[in-house]
Amino acid sequence: MLINLTEVLTRDGKIMEMDACLEMEVFQSKLGSFPICRKEPVHLKITNTGNRILQVKGKAELEIVVPCDRCLDDVHYKMALEIEKEIDMKQSGEDRIKALDEHCYIDGYNLDVDKLLYGEILVNWPLRVLCKEDCKGICNVCGINLNHETCECESTDLDPRMAKIRDIFSKFKEV
Repeated sequence: MLINLTEVLTRDGKIMEMDACLEMEVFQSKLGSFPICRKEPVHLKITNTGNRILQVKGKAELEIVVPCDRCLDDVHYKMALEIEKEIDMKQSGEDRIKALDEHCYIDGYNLDVDKLLYGEILVNWPLRVLCKEDCKGICNVCGINLNHETCECESTDLDPRMAKIRDIFSKFKEV
C-alpha cells in the first residue's frame, strides 16, 4: 500500500495517523519463501517535525509460517513489530544512498508500507524457531521426525572425523 505524504508535508507539526493494510502475502528472502498466515492492519503515525523531516512510528502484528530448525514442521511464528524511522525529505534518493541511509520504502512523496515492513521483518527475523522447546529433531540416518515416531537406527552421536578410531575399537570387540 502506498501512502501519499504530501498532505503531512504542508506544514510543520502536522500529524497523520492511519491504519494501512499489508498487501504482502508471502515473505521472500534469501532464506526462502514464508507465507504470512495472519496480519493485522499496520497502525502508522507520521509527524512532520519541521524542516521537511518526517518521523514515522508504527506497530504491526503478523504471523509467519516458518519451518522448525530441528524437525522442519511448520511453526506459526508471531511477530510484533515496532517501527520508528526518521525520514529527511530534503534528500534525494541518490543522497540517501551516499549517506548509507537507504530508504527503499520512500518513492518520491509516497511511503510504501509493504517495503517498510519487509525491512522490519528482515531485521527482526528470529535466529532459531522451534516447534517446542524439547523438539527431538529428525534422525540423522533415516530422516524420520523423532517427535512423531521412533526408529531403530544406531543412535551414537560420534563426530564423523572420529570414524577411524571407532572402527579400531569395534575390531577389538570382535577378538
